[in-house]
Amino acid sequence: MFDFGIMPPAMFIGMVIFMLYGFPVAFSLAAVGLMFGVMGVLTGHFEQAFLQALPLRIFGIVSNDLLLAIPFFTFMGAILERCGLAEDLLEGTGKLFGAIPGGLAYAVILVGAILGAITGTVAASVITMGVISLPIMLKYGYNPRLATGVIAASGTITQVIPPSLVLIVLADQLGRSVGDMYLGAIGPSILQVTIFMLFILAMSIFRPKDLPALPPEARGELNRALVFRVLAGMVPSIVLIFLVLGTIFMGLATPTEAGALGVVGAMGLAAMHRRLTWDLVKQGMHSTMHITSMVVFILVGATCFSLVFQGMNGGLWIEHMLSHVPGGALGFLIFVNIFIFILAFFLDFFEIAFIVIPMLAPVATALGIDLIWFGVLICINMQTSFMHPPFGFALFYLRSIAPRSVKTKDIYLGAIPWLCMQLILVAIVIFWPETVTYWLEKTPEIDLNNVKIEVPAFGNMGGGNQMPNFGLPPVGDGGLPGGPPPVNLNEPPKF
Repeated sequence: MFDFGIMPPAMFIGMVIFMLYGFPVAFSLAAVGLMFGVMGVLTGHFEQAFLQALPLRIFGIVSNDLLLAIPFFTFMGAILERCGLAEDLLEGTGKLFGAIPGGLAYAVILVGAILGAITGTVAASVITMGVISLPIMLKYGYNPRLATGVIAASGTITQVIPPSLVLIVLADQLGRSVGDMYLGAIGPSILQVTIFMLFILAMSIFRPKDLPALPPEARGELNRALVFRVLAGMVPSIVLIFLVLGTIFMGLATPTEAGALGVVGAMGLAAMHRRLTWDLVKQGMHSTMHITSMVVFILVGATCFSLVFQGMNGGLWIEHMLSHVPGGALGFLIFVNIFIFILAFFLDFFEIAFIVIPMLAPVATALGIDLIWFGVLICINMQTSFMHPPFGFALFYLRSIAPRSVKTKDIYLGAIPWLCMQLILVAIVIFWPETVTYWLEKTPEIDLNNVKIEVPAFGNMGGGNQMPNFGLPPVGDGGLPGGPPPVNLNEPPKF
């Protein structure tokens, strides 16, 4: 058995202690990594030569073209958040579905999915939908727990629906194509929206008083003008979605190029709504700078930690520990999802992706787990980090814009059913991998045991045991001038 020593588990525990103490994650990771690196050099557990790779790894982070997609998609989402598109979609869709019980909830789920596909950020979706739809839902008799729960959950769909920032980061950490990760997320995205819709349908049947239909004076007359108003909000959004994602799926653009294209499209939509102002652009640039700098600093801290951790055979320690979990690949998946679900109480999804995924990916590869399926599964699990009471960020966003009449207790209790639905999707993807792999390109499977390469024997070509001449003149007599005599394969060589 390989002797891993005490340093890898001590380093892992030290990281947890630093984070629980409340230090910023990026600086905690870097501090723990460098501190244990010095200790390892002094005690002989770590080679000092490993640290020579640190500047190159940091340069690799800041020069990674794939990560450049993060500021592009963030800026696109920030522009769309403020250009009035969400308001038009929610108002029109709410009136369109308002005649049926739970109509506003259906509208929130649909608009949340559309916003997720064009913004890629949870904060933008939750805050926008909360400001617009929560007062209306409360005004017309919706249960506060149901209203806040559906808004928070619909905002977190953004985590799974392409062009999710989480999927970009996971693709980078797992060494897989962003396009394949996006394709793999299509099935779970559709399932998540369907599960949410079915829950609203069940609630409208068994508890219709909690989500009543809008009165006629609130929804207006269902006429052609209303339908065309909804279409006027949806069609440009759908065109932008296909413009961004379609170019990636068809191989016409990289995620970074598609993100730049999305920024142009978002500014075009803002101009259509006559809301493209310098203040709008400045606010979008500010939020983009904030998120991008946070990601880069976490990546730098994570690479400091992972370099020292791997240099102390920490990766082998994790692989040895997790590969012996009972149940094989299924046991590993169940353990990992429980572990990440618990971590999500305390860590942000970026932190989980940069710290934990590099440790788990080698084990998943060793167990024969498809990394695209594994990445999408982890992404679905990490969306629960926004819904965890009491630390879920979606709940914090909602609390910041909810009226004082809505109690914090109602927001927390309202999140629990939706959190359970997200975990149901995790179980579905584990036991039904085709929800992810069906959308990926199928490569022909080749059984290497049945591959035969037949090389014709020289002695059977042209009759006799002579070497084939392949159309060349005979060697020796009658061949090239001064050439060697013919070779007889039936005679032993003479020295």
